[in-house]
Amino acid sequence: METLLSPVVLFFLLGAMATLIRSDLAIPETIGKAMSLYLMAAIGLKGGVEVSQAGFTPDLVLAALAGLALSFLLPVPVFFLLRSIGRLDGTNAAAVAAHYGSVSVVTFVTGVEVLTGRGMAPAGYMVAVLALMETPAIISGLLLASRSGGQALQARGKLLHETLANGSVVLLVGSFLIGLIAGKPGFEPIAPVFEGAFRGILCLFLLDMGLIAARRLRETRSLTPVLMVLAIVFALMNGLIGVLVGAGLGLDAGSVAALGVLAGSASYIAVPAAMRLALPQADPGLYLGMSLAVTFPFNILIGIPIYAAVAEMVAR
Repeated sequence: METLLSPVVLFFLLGAMATLIRSDLAIPETIGKAMSLYLMAAIGLKGGVEVSQAGFTPDLVLAALAGLALSFLLPVPVFFLLRSIGRLDGTNAAAVAAHYGSVSVVTFVTGVEVLTGRGMAPAGYMVAVLALMETPAIISGLLLASRSGGQALQARGKLLHETLANGSVVLLVGSFLIGLIAGKPGFEPIAPVFEGAFRGILCLFLLDMGLIAARRLRETRSLTPVLMVLAIVFALMNGLIGVLVGAGLGLDAGSVAALGVLAGSASYIAVPAAMRLALPQADPGLYLGMSLAVTFPFNILIGIPIYAAVAEMVAR
C-alpha cells in the first residue's frame, strides 16, 4: 500500500486513467524523450559516483556476472513456454523472449526510488549491471529464432552495431563512467540538477508512460488472455529467480531486490529496435503489447513490492 500511494506510482495511474477515459491529456514526444535521456543520465552519474566512493568490490563483479548470465539465459524458458502454452510460432516466441531477458530502464529507476524509500537503497554498481543486461538477451533471442526454423536473420553486422551503439546503452555506460571519473567532488556542482529535480521528472515521465501503456493495451489486437497471463507469469518467475540468485551471491537486500527488478522487467526500447531490424516478420503488437502494456504496469504496481519483500526475507 505504501508503494501504491507513492507519487511516482500515482502519476503512472493518473496517466493510465486519462487514457482509459479518453482524455486529451498528452505529453509531446520530444519532451518524453528528453525526460528519458535525463533519467538515464542521472541514474548513470549517481551510480558511477557511488562506485568511485566504494571502489570495485567482489560484490560488483559477482553481480555483473550474474546479470550477464540472467540476461542470456532467461529468454530460454520464456521461449518454450510461449511455444507450448502461448501457441506462438518460433519467430514471434523468440522475439518476445528476447524482451524478457533484457531490462526496462524506467522499471529499474522506479524500483530504485521505491527501494530507497523503504530504506533498501541498492548499491551504486547495480547501474553497471543494468547496462550489461541490455544486450545479451538480444543475442539469445536471435539464436532461438534461428534454431526454431525461423526466417533468416537480417543484417547481422548492422544489428551488432545497432545493439552496441543503442542510445540507452551509450548514455547509461557513458554517464556511469563520467560519474566514476568525476567522483563526488566533480558531481557536487551539478547535483542540484541531477538529484534535486530527479523525483519530479520521474513523476512526469511515469505520467507519460501511463498514457502510453494504457493506449497500447487498448489498441493492440495481438494479445490473447493466455498471453496476458504469461506476461505476468514471466515477470514474477524471472524476478524471483533474480532475487534468489542475488541472495545466493550474498548481496545486500537492496541490491538483491534491484537484481530481481532487473530480471523481472522487460525491454520496450532497445530490444524492439533490434527485433525490427533482425526479425522484421515478428509482430510488434505482440512483443510491445506484452512488455509495455502488461508487464511494465504489473511491475510498477505489484512486482517491485513483491521483489523487495522477498529480498528482505532471503538476503543477508
